[in-house]
Parts: sequence; structure tokens; C-alpha cells
Amino acid sequence: MQIVSYNINGIRSALNKGLLNWMEQRKADVYCFQETKALREQVDHSTFDLLGYKSYWFSAQKKGYSGVAIFTRHKPDLVTYGFGNEVYDEEGRIVRADFGDLSVISVYIPSGSSGETRQGYKMQWLDFFYDYIHNLKKQNKKLVICGDYNICHKPIDIHDPVGNKNSSGFLPEEREWMSKFLDSGFIDTFRLFHPEPHQYSWWTYRAAARERNKGWRIDYCVTTPQVTVKAAGILQQVVHSDHCPVWVEAE
Repeated sequence: MQIVSYNINGIRSALNKGLLNWMEQRKADVYCFQETKALREQVDHSTFDLLGYKSYWFSAQKKGYSGVAIFTRHKPDLVTYGFGNEVYDEEGRIVRADFGDLSVISVYIPSGSSGETRQGYKMQWLDFFYDYIHNLKKQNKKLVICGDYNICHKPIDIHDPVGNKNSSGFLPEEREWMSKFLDSGFIDTFRLFHPEPHQYSWWTYRAAARERNKGWRIDYCVTTPQVTVKAAGILQQVVHSDHCPVWVEAE
């Protein structure tokens, strides 16, 4: 099963930039989208249906904000929307589809870049998410957790680690959380196959950052060890958003 994760920064905007044609060419089994910024009923699904994709959305209560979705060629056995927590679910940040014993998650971890209050919320959210995933792992051994984590884990994952040492997304406490999370029984699948530097998944729109490859790797396909991972990568040449897709082939 090829699974693609992509923060599309607004599905309606991405569709206007050719997202549908790219999906048709890529032919992934599952697309995990983040930051859909729309309700399901605001998008025409007829062409997706022709391509063979059904979609499962969990949108934010606030219009034009956040939101996640899973588009899949294979009908899930079960779809779970949100955490089941009223406080954390209002922003529409997680949806899970189970295919047999394999659970695929699309998650959009909050950004803390707007200030201290939001950064504090992000750290609380991360602690909640850590506990949620570990409880889920007790029941579902094969997890594929795809999404925008809004964290660069190591200096290799950011173009300027020194200049960004105090930036949200590369703060010591965020990086420590990511280390704790991975060390607790999860695999950063991209790094299994790609130890090289200068591999990023997000670029600011400012200062021609993408053209100069001044980026951050904040999008991940993370799995449990029980998942067989055959390949993984980043599609830096795909441009419908300020992010690019990341992918994993898993079973």
C-alpha cells in the first residue's frame, strides 16, 4: 500500500493548482491530507469518484481553518474521526482509517509560531497526543501516522539550525518530544532510506525560500515496527502548497 501525506494548505486552492491531475498520475492507494481548510460539502467529489477515491473528512469548527482528510481507493473497515475529546477535536486535527490490521492516521499537529500562548497549547497537545497514540498502540499494533508534525527533529532536518534555534518548530522541548516519541517505539520511515541532508517538506513563501531550498522537514510518515516498510520518500518537485508530499510504501 502506497500512502502519501500532504499538507495541501487549502484543498480548494490546491485543486486550482492541479492537485487532482497529480493524484491521478501518482495513483497512490491512500492520500492523507492536512490543512484542508474546508468542509466536505464545499468540494465537488464527482471527479474523485471517477478516479476511484472515497474520502473521509474531519474538519475544524472554525471555517477555513485546519482540517484533515483521508482519500482512499480501498474501503476502510473502520473510520474514526477525532480523539473523542471535545477540547482537542474542535480544530479537526486527526482522522484514522483501519484496513484490516493496518491503521492509517492523518494528523495535523498545531503550530506554535503565533506566540507563547499557542506554543503552550502545542506542548499540551503533544502530551495528549503521545498518550492517545500509546493507548491506541495497545490495540492496534500496525500504525502508520502520517502528517504535518510541525517539528524539525534534528539539525539535518532544517536549513539553518543555528539561526532557528529559538523558532517554534525547532525548539529544544519540541525536538525532545519528537525524540521521546520515536524512541518509545516508532520509526521515522524517511530516514530509514535517506540519511542525506537538504531534504525538506516545507518552505516559507518569503525570500524565494523554496527556489533556494531553505526549508524544514516537518512532515512525516511514522510507523510502528510491526509495519513492513518497503520504501519512503519526499516529493520536493510537487508544488500545490507551501509543503510538498511525503510518502511511504507499507504493508
